[in-house]
Amino acid sequence: MTRQDFLKMCGILGIGMPVQATFSACGEEVVPTDEVIEKVIVVGAGAAGLSAAYLLTQRGIEVVVLEAASIYGGRMKVNTDFADFPLPLGAEWLHADTGVFREMVNDVSVTASVKTISYNKQQDTYGYWNNGKLTVGKLDDSDIKFVNYSWLQFFEEYILPSIREQMLYHTVVEAIDYSGERVRVETDKGVFVADRVIVTVPLKMLQEGAISFSPSLPASKLKAIEEATVWPGFKAFIAFSERFYPTQTGFNIQPATDGQKLYYDAAYGQDTTMHILGLFVVGKPAEAYLARSGEELRNFMLQELDAIFEQAASRSYVKHLVQNWEEEPFIRGAYLTDHESWRRVRTLGEAVANRVYFAGGAYTSGDDWVSVHLAAEAARNVVEGM
Repeated sequence: MTRQDFLKMCGILGIGMPVQATFSACGEEVVPTDEVIEKVIVVGAGAAGLSAAYLLTQRGIEVVVLEAASIYGGRMKVNTDFADFPLPLGAEWLHADTGVFREMVNDVSVTASVKTISYNKQQDTYGYWNNGKLTVGKLDDSDIKFVNYSWLQFFEEYILPSIREQMLYHTVVEAIDYSGERVRVETDKGVFVADRVIVTVPLKMLQEGAISFSPSLPASKLKAIEEATVWPGFKAFIAFSERFYPTQTGFNIQPATDGQKLYYDAAYGQDTTMHILGLFVVGKPAEAYLARSGEELRNFMLQELDAIFEQAASRSYVKHLVQNWEEEPFIRGAYLTDHESWRRVRTLGEAVANRVYFAGGAYTSGDDWVSVHLAAEAARNVVEGM
């Protein structure tokens, strides 16, 4: 059963999946342990890692966040130089109600001052490119965009201030030993010891064996890690002197399990006069872009757009920006396929020996996966289930 099938089943059964729920797939309760936890190590400073550290700090638990890169945020990476508004090179949309902002902060007295905009189903257009023909109709998209804001800025404003001093950068975790009463985390900077560890690194890093575990992870967990499909990912932003494109333009990707591809108005709703077209592509369709660079890549994108929009792209091209997620040394890909088995996702998210926990877009309870707010929800479920 895929993600779509599982969500449909839960909908039929009338089972909701709120952000603050302490239940895993379709109502299986997470039972916290009775042991006193004084210190936790969080591996990774993406959405899940930052959320876990924030929630642990709220509970008065000592926490250390070990991040291999020089910055926090992971796949919430943003560019602020290309345009006069932030361009999300990774996570961009909100796939839920804006109420999740307050829930992620875990403080009902806080009103997140986050400006967002929803697509207008009456006015916005959707183009569909198939067999050399563009068909344009009304856009039906419930996702929400930030306005001159980003997921990264939300975390910087509401999550990061209380945990900034607990962050250690340029610290590569190499091994986790959970054979004793306390967990030993070996890094290139030395050994850290705690009562628990929460692993939030991208799944691709575990698939490549970046972290060894002692004892070895359970066979079911290793099998899930090995068999899970992480899509390669690519994003681009192209500035034009005029707007010649619909709000979104989708493509006929067959089979659907191969991936997704979308050109979209990246400047939609922003306080700007710039015309910027975004390209989001994951899975097999991304390979054509990942295999090119420089002038060849630029020409490839412009030729594709010229074919769809009657040479308008080359005529009005100004500049472009690209993000190849395969080249990020501590990420190495986009995210877990939308078509993954929810049972496998649940296994990926299971704790090991009440010592090693997993949280992130790929490590959930199987209800749903791969989004910023769900990564934060996974972190919450781990913290509440300890």
